[in-house]
Amino acid sequence: MKLRQNARHWAFKAALTAPVVGGFTRRKLVDMHTGIFLDKAEEARREERREHLDALFDATTDTYVAALRAGYPEAEAREITHVQANFDFYNHGWTEMMEIPIGELEPHYDRYAEFFDTHGITIDDPLGEFEPDGGLPSAPSTPAKLDDPEHPHAEGGFADDAYVETEDGDLVVGGQDEPADVSAGDAPGVESGN
Repeated sequence: MKLRQNARHWAFKAALTAPVVGGFTRRKLVDMHTGIFLDKAEEARREERREHLDALFDATTDTYVAALRAGYPEAEAREITHVQANFDFYNHGWTEMMEIPIGELEPHYDRYAEFFDTHGITIDDPLGEFEPDGGLPSAPSTPAKLDDPEHPHAEGGFADDAYVETEDGDLVVGGQDEPADVSAGDAPGVESGN
């Protein structure tokens, strides 16, 4: 998968793994991701998916922190969460929201199979042990889209590694090294406390 990695991503990582401020950052991340992916959905479908996506992205934040604690680099930990989201989108037939083509779901799963197996994550069960009590809020599926999937936001050809586009537009395999001057206080949501 191709991701971006910039100072904001490093600040989010620092904040999510810090005491106290992590909650503010978490809410900001959830809101941001829900907004990004709702913008990719058909307008008539957006509100019916909002609550589901909020809960999904809240759960994948726990996955991200677990992957960091397991020793995954920031780009790979973040990619794991994006792969989970794409599993969920696939299961719902929300192909227009997918970031990777359907044909690349299994190769992405295979790259992180050890982590996924450890936490009970499968394509059919995208959250595994990170699923909230009671599951995710339901949202209508569009399974017919799986018959002739359109992926206007998917970029194929990046299933063999984590590819990171830097702020300068360079493509780096595996991600960048963490800058020395990262501060949790620089993460969006931390400075305002909401």
